[in-house]
Amino acid sequence: MELQTLTYIVVGITFAIYIGIAIWARAGSTKDFYVAGGGVHPISNGMATAADWMSAASFISMAGLIAYMGYGGSVFLMGWTGGFVILAMLLAPYLRKYGKFTVPEFIGDRFYSRTARVVAVVCLIICSVTYVIGQMKGIGVAFSRFLEVDYGTGLLVGMCIVFFYAVLGGMKGITYTQIAQYCVLILAYTIPAIFISLQLTGNPIPQLGLGGTLVGTDTFLLDRLDQVVVDLGFREYTTDVRISGINMFAYTASLMFGTAGLPHVIIRFFTVPKVRDARSSAGWALIFITILYTTAPAVAAMARLNLMQTIEPETGNYLAYEERPQWFKNWEKTGLLAFEDKNADGLMQYSADEIKNELVKVDQDIIVLANPEIAQLPNWVIALVAAGGLAAALSTAAGLLLAIASAISHDLLKGIIAPNISEKQELRASRVAMALAIAGAGYLGFNPPDFAAGTVALAFGLAASSIFPALMMGIFSKNITKEGAIAGMLAGIGITLFYVFQHKGIMFIASTAFLGDMAPNWFLGIEPNAFGVVGCVLNFVVAIAVSKVTAAPPEEVREMVESIRIPAGAEAAIDH
Repeated sequence: MELQTLTYIVVGITFAIYIGIAIWARAGSTKDFYVAGGGVHPISNGMATAADWMSAASFISMAGLIAYMGYGGSVFLMGWTGGFVILAMLLAPYLRKYGKFTVPEFIGDRFYSRTARVVAVVCLIICSVTYVIGQMKGIGVAFSRFLEVDYGTGLLVGMCIVFFYAVLGGMKGITYTQIAQYCVLILAYTIPAIFISLQLTGNPIPQLGLGGTLVGTDTFLLDRLDQVVVDLGFREYTTDVRISGINMFAYTASLMFGTAGLPHVIIRFFTVPKVRDARSSAGWALIFITILYTTAPAVAAMARLNLMQTIEPETGNYLAYEERPQWFKNWEKTGLLAFEDKNADGLMQYSADEIKNELVKVDQDIIVLANPEIAQLPNWVIALVAAGGLAAALSTAAGLLLAIASAISHDLLKGIIAPNISEKQELRASRVAMALAIAGAGYLGFNPPDFAAGTVALAFGLAASSIFPALMMGIFSKNITKEGAIAGMLAGIGITLFYVFQHKGIMFIASTAFLGDMAPNWFLGIEPNAFGVVGCVLNFVVAIAVSKVTAAPPEEVREMVESIRIPAGAEAAIDH
């Protein structure tokens, strides 16, 4: 069957499943909308959390970044998985025991302040909207290839799909949809990896194939890749650090702390019946996530090698542009892959030298989606990858939009502005807020500040500098005051936004970047995407310092903190 027809069928079937689940699990109350009724099984919640977590950044973009960054790309693997362990061990069980719907609600109660709750809402919205921009980039890439249209049209179509099932189902619909999406995305990621590993190394296990030898030779795959990239003028794949050692450390820490502070992941642990289930579902989620994260380095290395050997089958023997494969033509239609014949010889010369390089645009976010086409895998595998990429982007976008909607409708509207509104009115406000968030993030997605994973890294940095310290101090310290928490959050996110905006542009509009994205202007050589750890440290320092010179928290708040840390006696999530 023709590839395009098969892709439409596979993607159409998966979409029908998602929409059918959203209709079946349609939220009928605020408890359904916010926490899926609080009765999701730990294994199911673990799978849904994994889908929520493994966004377009993980599925579409991470392997692409590792493919081009090499060893330096390990910051994503270490930061994101390490952060999930922190979340599972130090935050999720305690927040579940507290039993409210949202992170700002906990912060408002713990720091006995409506102002603290509002500041947390603002921080949450800034982090989540930045994260959604990254998802919108992934949605645009996936839909543009799937529909064979330009990136902008693909993004518009994806926004409409997200709007339909996220706004309709709330957390209840999203949870069961994400379980289906996890199954689709993990099959779509691992099956091509198995095929390609077999092709290149003869080993069906990609993780082992990465360290194996190429078929019919004694040459290790990574040794061959190192040789190819060095011959083209690039730095060695297996040793190339990301700018510097201190930058890699900062990047990893920023992603790690940001992981533990992202509200759309934390809110998932409010959907299980008991505190013990929160720990259990976190463990299951880590298992489900590990399958993809241990496969990603193999996908990255094999994709980079296949791409370069397609353009240059033999050393010095470049592919003629007129003989370019069909996959190249397909991606050219999206505008994410471009060739410019600078020397008019009709050959596609690929090099690290910008003057000589004729492959003038290779968007790193296309690597995973293009990988099975480059490797000439069967059409059904290519169609499955398209469905997986869409599932990854849509699942996380829905979770983020729900976090934004709940912050606006539950924390701001119900909690602060109009506490007497009915449940029906609150539910309607949540859906309106979600629709507006889709529109805003989609607009910004037309000009994202970075690749999908790069944009997501900015969101993690913002979460690390604002929400994570407030949660940690709120749970493990009885002495942090409301003034300290508020000052810490404002200082952390303020300095991080200032640093990011001065290099990336205000609201990521490049023309407003008043210092430019230039390494000489970076603080201690730390790039903007990794600066969240500096904001995190500042948040802790300011909060502790201010708390020492302000009145101690009330005794009932200190008792509440103590009770949260007691293992037994958790209550069900409080309905409102």
